[in-house]
Amino acid sequence: MKEPKTLQQAIQYFSDEQVCIDAVAEMRWPNGVVCGLCGADSPYYLQTQKRWKCRECRKQFSVKVNSIFEDSPISLTKWLPALWLLVNCKNGVSSYEIARDLGVTQKSAWFMLQRLRLALKSGDFTSKVGSNEGGEVEVDETFVGGKAKNMHKSRKLALMRIRNESPDWKATSRYYSKTAVVGIFDRESRQIRAKVVPNVRRETLQAEILNNIQHGSKIYTDQAVAYDNLKEQYIHETVNHMEEYVRGQVHTNSLENFWSLMKRNLAGTYVCVEPFHLGRYLDEQMFRFNNRATKDNPLDDTDRFLLALSQVANKRLTYAELTGKTATTQA
Repeated sequence: MKEPKTLQQAIQYFSDEQVCIDAVAEMRWPNGVVCGLCGADSPYYLQTQKRWKCRECRKQFSVKVNSIFEDSPISLTKWLPALWLLVNCKNGVSSYEIARDLGVTQKSAWFMLQRLRLALKSGDFTSKVGSNEGGEVEVDETFVGGKAKNMHKSRKLALMRIRNESPDWKATSRYYSKTAVVGIFDRESRQIRAKVVPNVRRETLQAEILNNIQHGSKIYTDQAVAYDNLKEQYIHETVNHMEEYVRGQVHTNSLENFWSLMKRNLAGTYVCVEPFHLGRYLDEQMFRFNNRATKDNPLDDTDRFLLALSQVANKRLTYAELTGKTATTQA
């Protein structure tokens, strides 16, 4: 496909529905179109209906089938510019902005962005970072959420009621009503992993470390007690943030940089994100961070867009799943 280099070129290029169909089909089926229903190859194209018909099951299917676009009445001429904006705007793009720019309702724009964030999800992180030869990895946790003094009176009273029912609220009152997030930064690949966790207890954080970092790696953390006893499987060094932030190679500044970007994004663009949806906003921020332009990997806007477009298949998010009315089928 011809590759637009700027937002203006992308809007012009994807103004034709057939061009959008060809672009998505090329990324989804590089070796030729296969039936999205039965998997048979060599379907034939119905030009007037802009869809294919399978020679085996005799059913028709569009390029949207089995993808984040499935069952959407919104044209690909709006979906693809929205994807371009999402992956290339450093501070994110709000649903109100998408609604104004593309001529859809704010509710539809919000639903579109949530489905696009699902496409940006990197996977389940089955491979571990670090190495048994002392690969360097940073680990840190943070809390995301608004201040109680800025909340609506009814929400504040509800939180106070729940807090009073918790026997250990005094120990956690500073971060009460906030959502815990743990992050892992691999210094060799310069890639980050972040995940919403239920709490920051020792067993929770260390389970994430054991699942994501190879034994024998060098782990750098702060002096939180949740990271005690890591020296049994790792080379563990800490930095005391009451006295210093850097001691030679021992620091968590790369993660602090990511937390800063993420929180400015949430506070400045999205303003209010419920914990139920926070994981998808993390996926968005991780995608942009992990695919940023570097000297070793000089990606541009087109590269990020094509990478995101290649990940739209076999992912589905319905409005009922998004709003919690049914169990989600996507992790």
